[in-house]
Amino acid sequence: MERTPRRSHGFKRPALQSKPKEMHEDHVRLAAIGGLEEIGRNMSFIEYKDEIVVIDAGIQFPDEATPGIDFIIPNVTYLAERKDKIKALVLTHAHFDHIGAVPYVIEKLGNPPIYTMNLTKALVEKRQEEFPKAPKLNIVTVQYGDKHKVGENVELEFFGVDHTVPETTGVVIKTPVGNIVHFADFRLEYDADGKVQDIKEFKRIGEMGVHTFMVDSTNAREEGKSQSEKVIEKNLEMLFKEAQGRIILSTFSSMITRLAEIIKIAERLGRKVAVNGRSMKENLQIAQGLGYIKARKDTLIPVEEVHKYKDDHVIILSTGAQGQENSGLMRIVTGEHRHIRIKPGDTIIFSSSVIPGNERSVQRLQDNMTRQGAIVITSGLIDIHVSGHALKDDLELVIKTLKPKFVMPVHGYYFFRFENGRNAVRAGIPPQNVRVFENNGQVAVLTKDQFIITDENLPTNYVMVDGLGVGDVGEVVLRDRLMLAQEGMFVVIATLDRKTGRVMKNPDIISRGFIYLKENHELLDEIRKRVRGIVGRIPHAQSVDSDYVKALIRDQIGQFLYNKTKRRPMVLPVIIEV
Repeated sequence: MERTPRRSHGFKRPALQSKPKEMHEDHVRLAAIGGLEEIGRNMSFIEYKDEIVVIDAGIQFPDEATPGIDFIIPNVTYLAERKDKIKALVLTHAHFDHIGAVPYVIEKLGNPPIYTMNLTKALVEKRQEEFPKAPKLNIVTVQYGDKHKVGENVELEFFGVDHTVPETTGVVIKTPVGNIVHFADFRLEYDADGKVQDIKEFKRIGEMGVHTFMVDSTNAREEGKSQSEKVIEKNLEMLFKEAQGRIILSTFSSMITRLAEIIKIAERLGRKVAVNGRSMKENLQIAQGLGYIKARKDTLIPVEEVHKYKDDHVIILSTGAQGQENSGLMRIVTGEHRHIRIKPGDTIIFSSSVIPGNERSVQRLQDNMTRQGAIVITSGLIDIHVSGHALKDDLELVIKTLKPKFVMPVHGYYFFRFENGRNAVRAGIPPQNVRVFENNGQVAVLTKDQFIITDENLPTNYVMVDGLGVGDVGEVVLRDRLMLAQEGMFVVIATLDRKTGRVMKNPDIISRGFIYLKENHELLDEIRKRVRGIVGRIPHAQSVDSDYVKALIRDQIGQFLYNKTKRRPMVLPVIIEV
């Protein structure tokens, strides 16, 4: 049955206004320094006079444009310059795109109090152990319903929302100009009668009066409403019963709720559970310690002991559902894992969605599994994954319930956020009160009756973590890496006579990723001839200016190679003076 197309609800993007030099009434500054142009790197803040509250500090995973990078963190330059004003860092939930940057930015922020719930606290503290030189964290544990005054004029109130990780918290930031509500990442969970479980809480927040609603946009384009996690659990149990051999299930290591249910199903079916992947092991241990996962002593077994049990008595939980190169699942598939190999008849279940940008790596992974005789099941075949982000119907319901004065879509690319703005209009928000930011770093000024997006932009360029280096890989280095990846490298080594300034012998040439030297003798002979000619035309002085010679060779040989091949390898001249 075809779905009837929704009627278009457009809205005009408000024109930018100059930064108000003087505001004669109370105002709040609001900005996101990550999360508005990507999936990840979530970080935003509100600023009232000398009080700043920061929401989340997440990482973004690299893509094809950032080769060799481990991950990307927010640029906190603006906040670091005002660290004495930061009264709180609120961490909404325990996903790395919201907490992963904490060890890298907390000292720059002045090590403010962190307000978060128990599970997030435990995971953040565990990660902090990897950074012995980082300051000791000052974490204030909160519960749903808690209120905390974090300055003379700002108060935080926490409330529960449903997500794929327990203890996800929304927050009401109460300011003199009004309440700013942030729902974090959220979905709606429905009971057996089809009613939203937390709707009374959302109504209560709406009755408090909402000035601005910062709303998740990840699934703003997807029709319908959230599916219950109970449906996923039912389908997983059915697949487990049908599996004849081992089950290898891969999902996100932070999906604690689903991992807990999988362990329950395994116990009902008499299967042992082995956990493969450091992050998943750590998360399960922390969740067990906090009581979110309750497993019998004999249920969880070491990966090293999988071979001691019959195949139809084993479930292996593994990280690597996104096809990450060094993940536990990838090592199993490539045969590099010390204890586990793919066997014909294995059932491999992907209980996760594919993060945009990972489609190719996931497809290659699944192809390799199938070639080795495994039965691969994905969420495209049966409902075995439900997103943690609300769909269109849910987003509209929440907006109607809260009745905010202004809506600010967050979390996602511009296309996602623009579509969420249309959702807000369908939910009854006047088009002129929908505020879709163009990019990270834009600053808004809020008064009791206004939401003005100014022309001020804060620094939000990528800060990249590469090995032990933080921020030392910039745009120039990335450009070089991309050039090497796309066009290759061409090294010309010329030995010059210090006295005469002339080339002493035929230049040596090294090529990587550009041409195969053994099949291009004529081209190489021509390049050597041109190098001797370039050097020979330089007027001889008492000393050779090697930098000048390198620049000539780089420019002229680079142009020659482009004329011959229409490619631009990185030309690296090496001058040796004898």
